[in-house]
Amino acid sequence: MRQLLVVSHTPSPNMLRLTDAILRGARHEDIESVTANHQLPLAANADDVLACDAVILGTTENFGYMSGAMKDFFDRIYYPCLDKTRGLPYALVVKGGSDGTGAQRSVERIVAGLGWRLVQPPLVFTGEFCDTWLEPCEELGLGMAAGLDAGIF
Repeated sequence: MRQLLVVSHTPSPNMLRLTDAILRGARHEDIESVTANHQLPLAANADDVLACDAVILGTTENFGYMSGAMKDFFDRIYYPCLDKTRGLPYALVVKGGSDGTGAQRSVERIVAGLGWRLVQPPLVFTGEFCDTWLEPCEELGLGMAAGLDAGIF
């Protein structure tokens, strides 16, 4: 079985809904050889990252930056994973207030240092929650899992 790790900070019902949509897609009935596992950033560790075949990161934007929990996750996994996860396929979902690009850039700088490979364009949602955001999140989860299932990633 291939492992898809979803590390998503879900401090609000809205971010939880986005994460649930990602997992719904990743656990689609047509996906046969992929297990999708959600970890909160404060619970996820280097062993989780080292054991996965791809990762989806989800964060809120706080003060123009990724969430503190996501930053803590990166602080703890960076050096243990630095030379062991180069090329790891990843995708990113950001829920921002009015912009979201600060959180996106802050995550992208760290994963660039890790040498991870972006395989789907980041999803950045801003403003009041819209139910229309759920479909692209579900498609992201399905796409990542299908890519692993087919051996593309």
